[in-house]
Amino acid sequence: MDGFAAPLGAAFPLVPENPPARPHGAGTPGAAPDVVAGTHQRPRICVLAPTPLLVVEIAETEGLPDRTGRQADVHMHPGGQGLWVARMAVSLGAEVTVCGPFGGEIGPLVAQMLVTDKLTIHGVAYNGGNGAYVHDLRGEDRETVAHMPPFSLNRHELDDLYGTVLVDALEADVLVVTGAEPADVVPASFFGRIVRDLKQAGCTVVADLSGEAAISAAKAGPHVLKMSHEEVCAAGLAPDADEASLLAAARKLVERGVRAMVVSRAQESSLLVTAESVRLVEGPVMTPLDHRGAGDSMTAGLAVGLGRGLDIADAARLGAAAGALNVTRRGLGTGRRDQIERFARRITVREAP
Repeated sequence: MDGFAAPLGAAFPLVPENPPARPHGAGTPGAAPDVVAGTHQRPRICVLAPTPLLVVEIAETEGLPDRTGRQADVHMHPGGQGLWVARMAVSLGAEVTVCGPFGGEIGPLVAQMLVTDKLTIHGVAYNGGNGAYVHDLRGEDRETVAHMPPFSLNRHELDDLYGTVLVDALEADVLVVTGAEPADVVPASFFGRIVRDLKQAGCTVVADLSGEAAISAAKAGPHVLKMSHEEVCAAGLAPDADEASLLAAARKLVERGVRAMVVSRAQESSLLVTAESVRLVEGPVMTPLDHRGAGDSMTAGLAVGLGRGLDIADAARLGAAAGALNVTRRGLGTGRRDQIERFARRITVREAP
């Protein structure tokens, strides 16, 4: 879908009146061949985004003289982990549905902004309201000027969100499960339950989670669980970030049912652990313009690769390319498909020594 424009003040969820029918897993006729996959497939990706938020950024004015000493550029973006994953998946040519809560003053604004991003939004009512950040980018480091955290979802909102994700994911090629920020907005058990039910229903599930949510999802055995090295340590799964410790933690999770464990390590090679092998995912190191969003872009690439029918190694190559190029850009979860797929040829996946 190329976007659905609802009038301001429209009730949610934002759902197209006549969504296009498409068989499960079918490709888009006439689409350009995927460079990595070598196919014409346009996968359908469902993204669970439990905490969509608004990001307001204050930046240096470019191109205009500052006559007041106080002049600045102000930018507004929809944000949150799930939305950044979704935006990158769209950039990679996927058909993407986002399921999440939208409410309060900010929720309708974020949802309205999203419909211009070629996303389908299936929102659920949210009495508490979505959160927001205000960041000042005019110094050397990003400064958080204000943060309004979202409210926890009540049991009825959780039920609505669960049902929405369940039905949408059954019609998708891949479900991507992303976490809540802060974690107490959605209970950890919610993630384990949705992973378990959809895996049993035959849906491919990619989870990008941290803390108790990651542990709960891991017990349910997703096809892919992605965590950063910091998240593995913070969850108590590894005593330190040494490669041996991270590999030991990943192997344990695979033994417990995770089919493939991906551990990203900033500028170090990522780890790809399955029951059959331990591999390193390596590529050129880019000078980061903004390191945030690299992990979410990697998750999107993994999901789109699996949705295209790639094996886990080639999907990891696409994910690593998306993550590496995203750090060179302003704008989280953004990138150009042609560049990412060409850059993926520079990513190697080799057996760990």
